[in-house]
Amino acid sequence: MIASGSIPSGRQRNGKHWALPFVALFAAAMLLSAPLAFAFGFDDVAKIAAQRAATSYKVRTDKLPDALARLDYDQFRDIRFKPDRSLWRPEGLPFEITFFHEGQYFKDPVKINELVGDVAREVRFSPDLFDYGANTIDPREMRNLGFAGFRVHYAINSPKYKDEVLVFLGASYFRALGKGQRYGLSARGLAVDTALGSGEEFPQFVEFWIRRPSPGATELTIFALLDSRRVTGAYSFIVKPGVDTAIDVKARLFLREFVSKPGIAPLTTMYFFGENQRAVRDDYRPEVHDSDGLSIASGSGEWIWRPLVNPKRLLVTSFTVANPSGFGILQRDRDFEHYEDLEARYDLRPSAWIEPKGLWGTGRVELVQIPSPDETNDDIVAYWVPDKAPIPQQPYDIEYRILWQKDGWIRPPTSWVTQTRRGRGFVRNDDGSIGFVIDFDGPALRKLPADAKVEGIASADANGEVVELIGHRNEVASGWRLALRVKRRDQNKPVELRAYLRGGNNAVSETWSYILPPD
Repeated sequence: MIASGSIPSGRQRNGKHWALPFVALFAAAMLLSAPLAFAFGFDDVAKIAAQRAATSYKVRTDKLPDALARLDYDQFRDIRFKPDRSLWRPEGLPFEITFFHEGQYFKDPVKINELVGDVAREVRFSPDLFDYGANTIDPREMRNLGFAGFRVHYAINSPKYKDEVLVFLGASYFRALGKGQRYGLSARGLAVDTALGSGEEFPQFVEFWIRRPSPGATELTIFALLDSRRVTGAYSFIVKPGVDTAIDVKARLFLREFVSKPGIAPLTTMYFFGENQRAVRDDYRPEVHDSDGLSIASGSGEWIWRPLVNPKRLLVTSFTVANPSGFGILQRDRDFEHYEDLEARYDLRPSAWIEPKGLWGTGRVELVQIPSPDETNDDIVAYWVPDKAPIPQQPYDIEYRILWQKDGWIRPPTSWVTQTRRGRGFVRNDDGSIGFVIDFDGPALRKLPADAKVEGIASADANGEVVELIGHRNEVASGWRLALRVKRRDQNKPVELRAYLRGGNNAVSETWSYILPPD
């Protein structure tokens, strides 16, 4: 489900997503074109998007110079931006912007502008800003190129160093980091017809406007123009780096023509194997994933947790909710010993939580899980699909916040799932059943007296049967444990399972919602 112009998740094993060493740093005034002498803001981008939506989509025909197109991955990595040339470094501002060279996976240039007060000026590409390393490239052949994307730097781990906190690169993909995090999952501006037989469309951010921050700024404003065959859009991103980096997103979409399934606030991640799905071949690492589950805070007050899986066939499931409080793809497991990968550091990958602003109405959170033979693919996608789809040529407004979190992830107020383990139901006499062990922990459980009665509630859809359910206190790790055994009726069909803890007449945990893929 990744377009040719999107982010190459195949670079995940080194633990440095997008950490291609051609760090794009930028000079200031010498690269700025003549200014546009008018105030510029979100409404101006929206006007451009509306005008584009009223015209036919123009297919991009940009072509890389042969010398650049011939480079292999390692040769392309040898192209580095000169580190003393970042935007705003001479002024000593709290934020700095660095840029990416075109090539390899990123062949489409994006136009980038700096906003200074009420003036917008284009940031010009120049090969003089790059060190081409050992490559035998004539920089003069690169003069007609543009930037492929950019990075935002801000000091969050140490006041002495401006960390990379945000990257826009490829299609409408972007990633962010909070304190002590390593790149993992991605966000996108928009998903269009994901997992449909007609094929997925990948809109692109084709132009950016970045507002110059003040000397004491703690946030950065970025505007972006989205474009594709059927969709245009205006975006505003207010970036607030910190322990949990927050990005406030405002979007106004315009459809050139009808879209079957618009995916709002999409998140993309990688799940290869984990505690609920063992590796299919020997691997020294117990788990390999950027994220381990989908969390949903429904508008009704119910919290749902769905552990991720790597299925053998495409799985598309959804949760119908009205006015959700939020949803996100999380990495709950933070124990290094559960991963044992010193290079990738999966224990430091961020969770991303989508927090709607205003009422989103009725719709569904859809989860797409794609078979993957290894960890080089982003095989998980989640997004919101509104019941009332955007109307062609009419503006569609949406606002939300994305929180990039590690230890302080958004969680239910009662208790939550800490792990899901799967195995055979009977070890000695295999009756074909499948066993699950689900651990819960949280304040609602820790407050219970020793003799409290907690009841496990579990159910399966028509293709499954819960044949055994046992609940008891977890005396080692605190909290509560549910053990259930399930039989599947048709091995070629999935099974939907649900379980939660009840104390008296009240739920004292989130709902564990599991999809057991076809055998």
